[in-house]
Amino acid sequence: MSAIDFVITWVDGDDPAWQREKARYSPARDADARPERYRDWGLLPYWFRGVEKFAPWAGKIYFVTWGHLPGWLNTEHPKLRVVNHRDYIPEEYLPTFNSRVIEMHFHRIRDLSENFVYFNDDMFLTAPTAPEDYFMDGKPCDLLAFQPVVANPANPSMSHEFLNISLMLSKYFDKRQNVRWHPGNYFHIGYPPLYFFYNLLELGFPLYTGFYTPHGPFPFCKSTFETIWQKEGDYLSEFSTHRFRSNEDVGPYLVREWQKLSGEFHPKNVLRTLRYFNVSDDNQELCRTIEKQKAKCVCINDANHAIDFAAAKAEIRQSFEKLLPDKSAFER
Repeated sequence: MSAIDFVITWVDGDDPAWQREKARYSPARDADARPERYRDWGLLPYWFRGVEKFAPWAGKIYFVTWGHLPGWLNTEHPKLRVVNHRDYIPEEYLPTFNSRVIEMHFHRIRDLSENFVYFNDDMFLTAPTAPEDYFMDGKPCDLLAFQPVVANPANPSMSHEFLNISLMLSKYFDKRQNVRWHPGNYFHIGYPPLYFFYNLLELGFPLYTGFYTPHGPFPFCKSTFETIWQKEGDYLSEFSTHRFRSNEDVGPYLVREWQKLSGEFHPKNVLRTLRYFNVSDDNQELCRTIEKQKAKCVCINDANHAIDFAAAKAEIRQSFEKLLPDKSAFER
């Protein structure tokens, strides 16, 4: 089996040097300046412990960073590759504080495998995994489902991004024709019934209204990034000049949906391995899921600035400590 590398992006929002550079370039109104975007939950060591224990089959681990590193990180680990933004993003787009720009240039990372899995730093492995959870016969495992773009005033940049993605995909894929050509990709036995219903309902609409993408680890083919850049290089080059999130952005969801619409994926109910949680003042179910290993991966979304941050941080860390108490070889 070909190597499957892991990629994770990380930013230290408490780094004074990063804060100074961000402030130097920051527009009057940052589309994504929410404080919870950058606060540190102290959970990164458990990401590495989870990878070491539950995905020993992974190839190289590419740790993508602005330039800062956790003091505890063992940079001498043979599987670890520290990647600075300068190492792969063209100079004319730097510095960038736009996560979408950081993500849409992944194919430029030197020596990255064709098949790789991308993790946000809020996605954690909590039970044993296998390569087949992410790729089969070199194709990403994923779920293809329609879902209308929602006008969300609490996070308008994401609404714009999803619409931008749908518009771009509609240039290359015809909705009804795609369903006729690949019916098994839309109505795969094993998909959740809800998405069977969504896909059936959406057949009444001739144009794309949007897509559902599970919020978990992204299985990617590097060649898909290259294909999209070949076809939409002008748009992506212009968008890459946006140092901060904007309403014209696209991101990795575009790559993921492109893989699916092109038929270059293995249909699978990936939700069976994943649980998604919004952090709140009541995290009992999240903590039970971690401690009882109810899922192979949990995504812990920090979108609520009104919570008792210190209390939530302590209880979630305690659950991870129960599951993964021993340091990994990625820690000094």
